Amino acid sequence: MSNKTFIILIACAVINILMLGAGFYVVLNKISALESMVDKKTEDEEGQETDKQMIGQMYQLDTFTVNLADKGGNRFLRVTMGLEMKDEKLSEELDKRLPQIKDAVLMIMPSKKSHEIDTVKGKLALRNELIEKINSILTTGQITNIYFTEFIIQ
Repeated sequence: MSNKTFIILIACAVINILMLGAGFYVVLNKISALESMVDKKTEDEEGQETDKQMIGQMYQLDTFTVNLADKGGNRFLRVTMGLEMKDEKLSEELDKRLPQIKDAVLMIMPSKKSHEIDTVKGKLALRNELIEKINSILTTGQITNIYFTEFIIQ
């Protein structure tokens, strides 16, 4: 092999090594940039989830089983729910007024027909009606939401 060919081969090898190094450098920078973007997005999502998960104090009610107002009287509703409140001191009043709250729930739910509460819209309407009625009973605070943890129509 001549000197000229040998120098060209060495130059090509050096250029290839430099190109590989540059490519490796670019790929590493892209990967680290993507990792930092993913980390930032994960932190943002965790912050949002924390905000979403911040619910108030919960007051769990017993399960209610009531006949519905359908013709024939052969349909019933079984519901378990929790009352959400911002002020945990309200739980003392809820304890005191539990018979009134149970009475209100037992007056409202049996007046419903199964087709009125078997949709999401119907459940939301029932929830709002219960919140309004329970809040009208309370004097030291208000519940902010009701969560149905069991809702069975048969």
